[in-house]
Amino acid sequence: MPDHTKVYKNQTELYDQMVSKQPSLLKVIEELTPINQLDVIDMGAGSGRLTDILAPQVKSILALDSSAEMLKIVDEKLKDNTGLSYKTQVADHRKIPAANDSADLVVAGWTICYLGSSNVENNVHNIETVMKEIMRVLRTKGTVIIFETMGTGFETPNPPEFLKHYYSLLENEYGFSHKWIRTDYQFDSLQQADELTRFFFGDELAERVVKENLITLPECAGVWWLKKDTN
Repeated sequence: MPDHTKVYKNQTELYDQMVSKQPSLLKVIEELTPINQLDVIDMGAGSGRLTDILAPQVKSILALDSSAEMLKIVDEKLKDNTGLSYKTQVADHRKIPAANDSADLVVAGWTICYLGSSNVENNVHNIETVMKEIMRVLRTKGTVIIFETMGTGFETPNPPEFLKHYYSLLENEYGFSHKWIRTDYQFDSLQQADELTRFFFGDELAERVVKENLITLPECAGVWWLKKDTN
């Protein structure tokens, strides 16, 4: 598996092209909470897959990521739209640069996993710290929505073993509701499918893509959501 830290620093354009081949998640979010006129924090914004679709409809959005290179793509996409209220900032999920009770919606797409994976030191403590930070910045009755992988190359959920404990904590320790969705990649050609799969997921999956002619590459994603109550 390629080093994703290097991908997020040095292959940002390829990454942005790859995720552009997946369906929009706007309807998924809107099914869980109205978004008009909300103050939003996008944790692990990456190249802006969630910021892009939310920014035109919300009151404000703060896009956070550990990669300044990724956030440059977000800025490039949104800079000419003067009607948007957005800000990008390099940040660690364990210390969100936002005031208490400042967000109505927190979204985190394919990102907390890098702190919560069982092969990461202090993973359980990391998750606890992140959850405390989310609850700190979230207003009462606000919503947090987390997206994570449930398996690329699979038509039904097949989550990686090293993420199962993190997912269990979300549901059993922190009280998140959960469902899964399909987030298939629809590539333009087999050559593109090979290139965009290989750089991010590695040779094994890319070889399967070529062998099976997977211009449409199936993928499952988990959606976890929680509303901050008044207690």
